[in-house]
Amino acid sequence: MKNLNLWNKFVFLINSVFALLLLVGYLLPYYPPKIFPPIAVLTLIIPVLIAVNLAFAVYWLLLFKRQMLLSILVLGLWMLHNTTLYKIESGTLPAELETSEDQISLLTYNAHVFRSESFSRDTIQAGNEALVSQANPDIVCYQEFSNHGAPDLNYPYHYFGVNANTRSSIQAIYSKYKIINQGSLDFESTFNNAIFVDIVKKQDTLRIYNMHMQSLALTPELGALEQENTKSLVGRLGRAFKKQEDQVELFLEHQAACPYKKIVAGDFNNTVFSYTYNKIKGEKTDAFAEQGSGFGRTFIFDIIPLRIDFILSDPEFKVRAFENFDVTYSDHFPIIAVLEL
Repeated sequence: MKNLNLWNKFVFLINSVFALLLLVGYLLPYYPPKIFPPIAVLTLIIPVLIAVNLAFAVYWLLLFKRQMLLSILVLGLWMLHNTTLYKIESGTLPAELETSEDQISLLTYNAHVFRSESFSRDTIQAGNEALVSQANPDIVCYQEFSNHGAPDLNYPYHYFGVNANTRSSIQAIYSKYKIINQGSLDFESTFNNAIFVDIVKKQDTLRIYNMHMQSLALTPELGALEQENTKSLVGRLGRAFKKQEDQVELFLEHQAACPYKKIVAGDFNNTVFSYTYNKIKGEKTDAFAEQGSGFGRTFIFDIIPLRIDFILSDPEFKVRAFENFDVTYSDHFPIIAVLEL
């Protein structure tokens, strides 16, 4: 610090703040939001904190200053954090895969009740039908499903789950395999929910969870948030994270009573750096981390690509393929994974 001029001392102070915030962000997957909900908001901006620390490292490197070590060390800890923000190598796409009877494919999509300011309901309906026809998944999980404008999917089995506490926010699971059991977790005091089905594939019974965790009510445009009071925004997000923690506890209790191999898919409304994702994932495999590529974005917040929709499977499954779709009928993007037992 002695060899820095006044400007660079100020820059290093700001650098230190961003480095500290990123370090705190690393702890959030293990930190129950109820302890201090506002800090959980950092989970949504971890990519920004990483980018800012990278910029500071480059800045100090160009000046040949040892202050670059601060951000380099913090970024190095991220490399050891075992969370996938960006996949450099390309995985296998479902279309490139040789099919097998041991495989099962699942597509998940938050359909935004089949409404959009950019497309008519007929266009959205036809687009969803084309998406499912092209991808041809064995299982389709919809969040924010609606009977009005829903695609006509030719699947022999389906379950439309409604939260019994609110009688709203339908979720849907379509299946090529026979459904022998179904149900709803019935999250309390919310329109969000999780549903499940048990299906029979050959000699195996499999449990499929379709998750829609507590919504953060984020719009894709940053300008909409800038109009909201900061204290109000942080408080609202903090309350949502607390609800997610309650929902996670309910899910874990429900999951623990399941004797079958499990696939968990849906809209988690949170990132890989969150307590929500970490607890639901547990020992499961993240399909994107195995076979995805790039950022794997499923929701774009202004210019920030966020991965908040997931397909997780028990360790008994091998992830053979994964794909993100560039379909713009909703504020989310659909994903598909091919798994093999």
